[in-house]
Amino acid sequence: MEDIKKAVITCFKKFAEFGGRADRPEFWYFALAQFVVLFVLGIVSWTLQSLASLVFLIPSLAVGARRLHDIGKSGWWMLLGLIPVIGWLVLIYFAIQPGQPGANEYGQPPADVPPLPQSAPGQQ
Repeated sequence: MEDIKKAVITCFKKFAEFGGRADRPEFWYFALAQFVVLFVLGIVSWTLQSLASLVFLIPSLAVGARRLHDIGKSGWWMLLGLIPVIGWLVLIYFAIQPGQPGANEYGQPPADVPPLPQSAPGQQ
């Protein structure tokens, strides 16, 4: 639960920061929190859900662009979301990919991600 809270706070603090990189947990925890909030508000009031959607819009685009940067893609790939189904599936595929382990043209990897081991335990 603390990770979800941290991801949401991070995304709202960086609400208009389209540069840099976002790791998978930051992106997916924010997406989960957004889904839950919009789902609950949709049950309560369509108007509240619409207002919350507007509040989430820019942070969602920003974290999406940063997530794409983490895998070495331009944030402009977010425009695929305008293509129903195929574009959405491609963006989901991109979002589940692991980030590049070192620095790329968009910066250093997110600091709170522990480095991956060089080999599996018990292997040399």
